[in-house]
Amino acid sequence: MGKIKIAVKSPRIDMTPMVDLFFLLLVFFILTATFRPEEAAPIKTPTSTSQKPIPDANLGTILISKGDKIFFNVDNGTDSSQHIRAKVLSAIGSNYKIKFTPKELKKFEGLASFGLPAANMKAYLNAPDQKAREAMQVGIPIDSIDNQLLMWVRFARTYNTELAFAVKGDGEATFPVVKKVLAVLQDSGVSKFNLTTDLKAGIAAELPAEFIIK
Repeated sequence: MGKIKIAVKSPRIDMTPMVDLFFLLLVFFILTATFRPEEAAPIKTPTSTSQKPIPDANLGTILISKGDKIFFNVDNGTDSSQHIRAKVLSAIGSNYKIKFTPKELKKFEGLASFGLPAANMKAYLNAPDQKAREAMQVGIPIDSIDNQLLMWVRFARTYNTELAFAVKGDGEATFPVVKKVLAVLQDSGVSKFNLTTDLKAGIAAELPAEFIIK
């Protein structure tokens, strides 16, 4: 009697559930992703005097653009529920007798770097579009009479004691302005920070030793 041969079937994997799962994950990431806001001004930084990597969170950034305009940015730290940006803006408002609404505070938390006097901040937050906000970016005052950058740095450090700082200077920014920014950090008790700029070695050597991260 001959042997009964069992038909050999090739294994088949149903990929339909896998495709459904991939599609669901893709939709989830698209809906939950936070897009990075555009910076207030383009900063060209071809080289750096610092070898220390810039942290992803707990970071305050001072930008010096072409034309010596000063911009500032601070993140919400590792726990966004603390609303650090909103607290800093509220403190600035109290200092300059400006009352910000909850809607304006929430709007501020979603924006990137900014550079304008505190008196224009409400108009900036209520601007109809990004183009209108860009027109208001004239730089943060840093003169001896009204050094608003100093206030931003101090309040940012008050509400986030883990805050690190980075200074990004455009290649066409002048050294006197960079020196003023470093003086603000020194007056605020910040002795170490990331310095990203194309300042030549000879010019960088003029900076106080405690400001250069090695």
